[in-house]
Amino acid sequence: MIKGLAHLCLIVKDLSVSEDFYCRKLGMTPAFDFTKPDGTKFGMYMHAGGRNFIEIFAGKPTPPAATQSFQHFCLEVEDFDATVAEFRKRGVEVTGVKLGSDESWQGWMKDPDGNVIELHGYTPKSRQAPWVK
Repeated sequence: MIKGLAHLCLIVKDLSVSEDFYCRKLGMTPAFDFTKPDGTKFGMYMHAGGRNFIEIFAGKPTPPAATQSFQHFCLEVEDFDATVAEFRKRGVEVTGVKLGSDESWQGWMKDPDGNVIELHGYTPKSRQAPWVK
């Protein structure tokens, strides 16, 4: 049945600004581009670790429908403190850093389009531990 989350797709106002944020500031690896027959780039895939990807397409973001429940997406990081420090050094504002009620470290940031991103650092006491070996 379900093996995992394959990718998250975002519509972004400016493809180059979002590519800079995700690839240069957050350190994701560009995987491949989507191009029109004339060679114009209109989207791309970025590797987010393991079998996980973020897909972005240039377009005009629209407000979510009243029935849409998307609030944020979460990125797991290896060394939480070092990652937060590096992102801040690269000019990314990371706020709300704390140990959450699930016993995992969390911090919050936004991408250039205002999408909320949670950073997540598992601990040995994390409630997710039975599933994230």
